[in-house]
Amino acid sequence: MSSARTRALAPAKLTLSLRVMGTRPDGFHDLEALTVMISSPCDTVRLDAAPAGVVELTVVGGGLDVPDDDTNLVVRAARAVLPEHVGAAIELTKVVPTGAGLGGGSADAAAVLRMLRARYGLDAGVVGAAAIELGSDVPVCLMGEPVMMRGRGEILEPVELAGDLHVVVASPGFGLSTPAVFRAWDEMGGPRGSRTVAPPRAVAHLARELGNDLEDAAERVDPQVRAFREAIESVAGLPACLAGSGSAFWFSVEDAIAAADVAARLSAELEIETFAGYALRKPVA
Repeated sequence: MSSARTRALAPAKLTLSLRVMGTRPDGFHDLEALTVMISSPCDTVRLDAAPAGVVELTVVGGGLDVPDDDTNLVVRAARAVLPEHVGAAIELTKVVPTGAGLGGGSADAAAVLRMLRARYGLDAGVVGAAAIELGSDVPVCLMGEPVMMRGRGEILEPVELAGDLHVVVASPGFGLSTPAVFRAWDEMGGPRGSRTVAPPRAVAHLARELGNDLEDAAERVDPQVRAFREAIESVAGLPACLAGSGSAFWFSVEDAIAAADVAARLSAELEIETFAGYALRKPVA
């Protein structure tokens, strides 16, 4: 790697609708999910030179829940594709809440894969295979555009939004374990989500309704989930959707002004972390 530092954005993944189709023989679950990347929240990843074979990680922000060792997905991503004669020093600035169902770690790993693919001219197939091995959300984050995701996350069908999609993400300040939520879903007999909301105009041609089959399981794992949803819905006056396996929820709003207003009201009245953003219709540079 040259001495020039490389910087990339790692936007959060937002699951607009999630259906769990069943459990696979390999222990994973078959999914059908409409997903987008959003402008906020967004992490930042920087790469700098390091001795051959060395991968170093420095984490800024994110708290104690973000590991700075070889267990972090960004380190695993770099080691999966780095040529033998180079190393990487990685600085990860965390903004995306952990354990929120927003794919922050997967987005970070995908950003590293994109940078290394571009810098070293790595084979796209090799990078794509590494993404699948790293985790179910990494391929969709690597693609970086609106998609219908199927299988365990490896089957991606790009879709077009019918206009801008503005959203507000609300984080409760506590996280959920994705494996724990899926285990609860299994133990509950694989229920279909008990709530649905009407899709915003931007995705109405892609889904007749938006729902999340993991919401009831998330509430079983932590009853605070339902109380949090009801509180933010009361303040916003809008129906909230669970983000992935939780714990964050999101709202569809009319425009950027409405997004800023809703985010500010939620933050002020409930003292929670909120993000006003929009769906990215093309991959970040």
